[in-house]
Amino acid sequence: MKKEEKQALAEEAYEKALQYELDYGCCPQCVLATVQETVGFIDDSTIKASHGLSGGGGLMGQGACGALTGGLMALSAKRGRDRDKLDKGRFISNFKKGRELVERFREEFGGVTCEELQQQFTGRTYDMWNEDEYKAFDEARGKKCAHATGTVTKWLIEML
Repeated sequence: MKKEEKQALAEEAYEKALQYELDYGCCPQCVLATVQETVGFIDDSTIKASHGLSGGGGLMGQGACGALTGGLMALSAKRGRDRDKLDKGRFISNFKKGRELVERFREEFGGVTCEELQQQFTGRTYDMWNEDEYKAFDEARGKKCAHATGTVTKWLIEML
């Protein structure tokens, strides 16, 4: 694929993932569904398996941003170690790409955890298990989480 074609595909993926996050939520699923629709190789069970990673894992905020974990899952789906190769080494090249994604994400968004991003995006953190707090977060963040979701997806298309 030519560089211009890849860039156009990455921009298309950004828009699609951003819109999925705004419409449906669950950033890791939005990243993976967009990668599936854009370049393939992600199966439905991988998208399903990412559901619990939203909101820093279990909507608790303390783990990595769901968009970032969705991105790491996409990289591993493409480059990671297969089940039948568990005894064949660590497949360090996948970790290198994952590190690249994490470092780029941290630089762009000022953190990697959901709580760090909540703080960056809104000036505070929220209890996403409290309905009023979640509504306040949803209003305060605007399109910022959707932008992070789209950005990770764009980077993935460029990296693959």
